[in-house]
Amino acid sequence: MQHQSFIQGKVVVDVGCGTGILSIFCAQAGAKRVYAVDASAIAVQAKEVVKANNLAETVIVLHGRVEDVEIDEQVDVIISEWMGYTLLYESMLGSVITARDRWLKHGGLILPCTATLYLAPITHPDRYNDSIDFWRNVYGIDMSAMLPVAKQCAFEEPCVETITGENVLTWPHVVKHVDCYTIQLNELESISTRYKFQSMMRAPLHGFAFWFDVEFSGPANSSIITPSQSPLIGISDDDPVDDIPTKKRTNLNEPLVLSTAPEDPPTHWQQTLIYLYDPIEVEQDQIIEGSVTLSQSKENRRFMNIHLQYSSGGRSFVKESVFR
Repeated sequence: MQHQSFIQGKVVVDVGCGTGILSIFCAQAGAKRVYAVDASAIAVQAKEVVKANNLAETVIVLHGRVEDVEIDEQVDVIISEWMGYTLLYESMLGSVITARDRWLKHGGLILPCTATLYLAPITHPDRYNDSIDFWRNVYGIDMSAMLPVAKQCAFEEPCVETITGENVLTWPHVVKHVDCYTIQLNELESISTRYKFQSMMRAPLHGFAFWFDVEFSGPANSSIITPSQSPLIGISDDDPVDDIPTKKRTNLNEPLVLSTAPEDPPTHWQQTLIYLYDPIEVEQDQIIEGSVTLSQSKENRRFMNIHLQYSSGGRSFVKESVFR
């Protein structure tokens, strides 16, 4: 509704419409016509929801993939709730790109328009105690032989959980900035970055957390200055540590931001945590550095392989996880 002036009287496509709620919002904002596209059977219910709200003449539900359905006109606006856990797991960004290249007019609007994925080291003693240290004394029985199995079961795969700002050891690092107007499909195949953190406190390092922001702004603001990113190669011991705070909206002229950061109110996406099998004790100001690669699984492009290399205090480790 804060972008009503860009939607009123315009033609909109909703990519992955689900129940159709965003399509209905666009109709309420005065859209001339809305194409609500979804490949799953939920499109049948979406059509009924649209009909029940007397919007069948404005909202046209198309049951099929964005790659396959036909729309016989160019559109002014693309809207989509495409974000997945860790931004890109089971994400529909590829479908948004396809819709953009097939139908969006030059100078058209995409909502959200940009997204930024962050990474930061975390400490989470309560979670580690509940899942692992519990086995050291179970009603007075020493079950420490269960520890290797417990670690594998609890921490082998990425965990979608809610943490708070108190769990985060440093400022976050920007893993990837996505401009929905320019990003290409091949950029989603693999994303790599190097990071270098400086711990703000003395605490056990239990793992790393991913979260993201998405921004909503009008077409005139589609070219947004992106946070600097460290390249995968060429980093040296003299590289500065990451000190990019999460962007905040301080006045109404700035883009509207939906944040899934630990210090912000919890969302459906929560945060994605990669736990270490064994925590590392870090001192205040100690350096934590390494690299991370997120790549599409060959098994299914919506699955994600996470390769995390990290070192601190002269020790180096690698953690492999699969988000499936």
